[in-house]
Amino acid sequence: MNKKVLLIEDDLQMQKFIIEYLKDYGFDCTAFDQPKDAIENFKENDYSIIILDLMLPEMDGFDLFKKLKQIKNTPIIISSARGDIGNKIHGFELGADDYLAKPYEPRELVLRIEHILKKSFNKTINIGDFVIDKENRTVFMDNYPIDFTKIEFEIFLFLIENQNKISSREQILNATSLDINTKNRTIDMHISNIRFKIGDDSKNPKYIKSVWGIGYKFVG
Repeated sequence: MNKKVLLIEDDLQMQKFIIEYLKDYGFDCTAFDQPKDAIENFKENDYSIIILDLMLPEMDGFDLFKKLKQIKNTPIIISSARGDIGNKIHGFELGADDYLAKPYEPRELVLRIEHILKKSFNKTINIGDFVIDKENRTVFMDNYPIDFTKIEFEIFLFLIENQNKISSREQILNATSLDINTKNRTIDMHISNIRFKIGDDSKNPKYIKSVWGIGYKFVG
């Protein structure tokens, strides 16, 4: 399980303490005290979870929350001295995965992070160039969304979950919501569309290989 944490906290003493504490539990924590620096880093790097303070220089924490969510749907724990019920409600309405009012025990932070990551791990697949969110039925390739149809998503997910295994056209068909009487060439057509959308050359495939007379396998 990926354990990379992005910490956005302008209290440098608090920042250092959290980094060291999380390190003891196997977390790799990258920290910023300036919102703009955090945004630029987040665009270029993938994290398992974000710990976000609200009282930041130059930008309100809730505004930063919105900007981060526009970039990627990474889980966010709000960590703030603004612990009144109004701020908590607003945080959860924006989509916060948790809200910890300062001061709190650092062990509690670790447990909440682990709980969120465990849930996230079950619904998200990170493999090679791809991130697949099974709950929201979305696929990102190198942080860019791929516009799959419903059937294309079902086929791609099935191949991903059976990486390096040969899947027959019949097996692929049974994993989708297509009619059971669908012909093989329909599966081939969907595979062709998927390859086109992810830039995969059928003659020299990087991701989806054809297995003559049987079906396909994902190797990326």
